Amino acid sequence: MDALLTPLNWFSQNILQNPAFFVGLLVLIGYLLLKKPLHDVFAGFVKATVGYLILNVGAGGLVNTFRPILVALAKKFSLEAAVIDPYFGLAAANAKLEGIGFISVATIALLIGFGVNILLVALRKLTKVRTLFITGHIMVQQAATISVFVLILIPQLQNSWGAWAVGIICGLYWAVSSNMTVEPTQRLTGGGGFAIGHQQQFAIWFVDKIAPFLGKKEDNLDDLKLPSFLSVFHDTVVASATLMLVFFGSILLVLGPEMMSNAELIGAGAYNPAKQAFFMYVIQTAFTFSVYLFILMQGVRMFVTELTNAFQGISSKLLPGSFPAVDVAASYGFGSSNAVLSGFAFGLVGQLITIALLVIFKNPVLIITGFVPVFFDNAAIAVYADKRGGWKAAVALSFISGVLQVALGAIAVTLLGLTGGYHGNIDLVLPWLPIGYIFKSLGVIGYGLVCLFFLLIPQLQFAKAKDKEAYYRGEVQAD
Repeated sequence: MDALLTPLNWFSQNILQNPAFFVGLLVLIGYLLLKKPLHDVFAGFVKATVGYLILNVGAGGLVNTFRPILVALAKKFSLEAAVIDPYFGLAAANAKLEGIGFISVATIALLIGFGVNILLVALRKLTKVRTLFITGHIMVQQAATISVFVLILIPQLQNSWGAWAVGIICGLYWAVSSNMTVEPTQRLTGGGGFAIGHQQQFAIWFVDKIAPFLGKKEDNLDDLKLPSFLSVFHDTVVASATLMLVFFGSILLVLGPEMMSNAELIGAGAYNPAKQAFFMYVIQTAFTFSVYLFILMQGVRMFVTELTNAFQGISSKLLPGSFPAVDVAASYGFGSSNAVLSGFAFGLVGQLITIALLVIFKNPVLIITGFVPVFFDNAAIAVYADKRGGWKAAVALSFISGVLQVALGAIAVTLLGLTGGYHGNIDLVLPWLPIGYIFKSLGVIGYGLVCLFFLLIPQLQFAKAKDKEAYYRGEVQAD
């Protein structure tokens, strides 16, 4: 048994949980299957891996720029609350699992879930699933949170079968939810050849369906008529830097230099009054956001191009008709240049209004906004909504997402009994919060019903498709 587990654990820790090398490995295999020259195979591997590492630098920089400000806010106003952020949520989930003696379940479940996803794609003629979820770090976060849902709400599974139960439902969720994004993403990218495997797949599917009823796609954010002096905001760098200057500037001024100079509290993001004026620190912090956003976009362009080309080999030889489900940031380069920032801004407004209502009505759980949900969820929602329903849909749906993230996140924290954080991304409140109540009410029977629900979704997608072969190719069909 150890002979089998040792290489599997090595693969999980070094490749599967490191998405840059996982993507690079897929590109290498894909190009080999396409019988590319070895130097092209090597070049593709390097470009895909480096591109994803660049994306990680951008995404990590965005998170690290924002998180010290959240910590300082909580400290200044003595907030004992849950942060809705997958990294805080991962820590809270691991603490909960450790408390019941199941800390290793999530790692085992991740491997089982990935195997389930591969099996569902391999049996695509039967399952109608076309997507392989390859965003490893997201799988780690979700495996931990879903482990809490299953093991806490269905105590009967707190045994040797627990890891299998978590792994199976993780694999079903990854495969089915990413499969739901094929048509929306093909429409957005003009046949880009990939799907989304992140934290908002159900939301993307819903937005793609509802956005046309909220506005006209012709009235998109790129074509929005702005006064001449505002035309500079069509430039992503200028728009992001200005928005963050207003946003971060306001918060940092409230916090003040004394709070932000607390190195023990803030860490690497601390303000050093001996080296810099505070207003310059504010400007630098705001502009740094724009820098990391630009870096993220460059990384996306590099790895998506290589992965899309190479996956043709995997799709034709190993998993026929499959699509890679990648980080949602890969979609940003195909939508309006203003959609990402609009989604962030209006999603944040929705979150802050809802947090204020929690305080006013003295809700027992206070939520603190986290950067990952407020940016990645709401930016993606705005990108897809703008494509289908223009700026009105983008504004309305990203705002509603912000409200739901906070309101339902507060309920999820209570349901699961978590301390300090919750995952917070939109899919982890819808559909996972209702799923949690099904688990709590019906136990193992509820678990079985949820598994059947996931399996039914691609069958319904396939049944609705007018051209069945076009469905397998991911071609967009008339609604």
